Amino acid sequence: MADNNVTLVGNITRDPELRFTQGGRAVASFGIAVNRRYQVNGEWQEQTSFFNVVAWGQLGENAAASLTKGARVVVNGRLEQREYQTQQGEKRTVVEVNADEVAPSLRYATAQVERTSRGTDEGGGNRGGGSGGNRGGSGANRGGGSGGTGGDDYYGGDEEPF
Repeated sequence: MADNNVTLVGNITRDPELRFTQGGRAVASFGIAVNRRYQVNGEWQEQTSFFNVVAWGQLGENAAASLTKGARVVVNGRLEQREYQTQQGEKRTVVEVNADEVAPSLRYATAQVERTSRGTDEGGGNRGGGSGGNRGGSGANRGGGSGGTGGDDYYGGDEEPF
């Protein structure tokens, strides 16, 4: 059985944008930058990779309510490829991370977790969510949220994310 899991630790490059599908399902999208530092012939090199992240349902709502640009986060999810058409009619393909979990990185910050109420979630229920906050320091990390989408129906059946 093939496994498609990815864990990324990086900084949010744009505030999460919360939208809703035509069926009313929440979806948040944001970008993260992952920095890699390594040595070549005694000199330090730095490389940055950029990833688009999509969080569905309660996880998306919690992420949008808890995270801001600059926050350091840990994202666990799956790489997914999808096609879309531009307004000019051109077909494009994009690879993005469909998040299963999003959490604040506590390496350089603290967070306070608040449990969200257990509402109904399209994928089988919210398995504990949270939002947190680091209101001290530089203000770059406001914490993060986590909660389960509960299933693999990321697109809510036949619905496209936007």
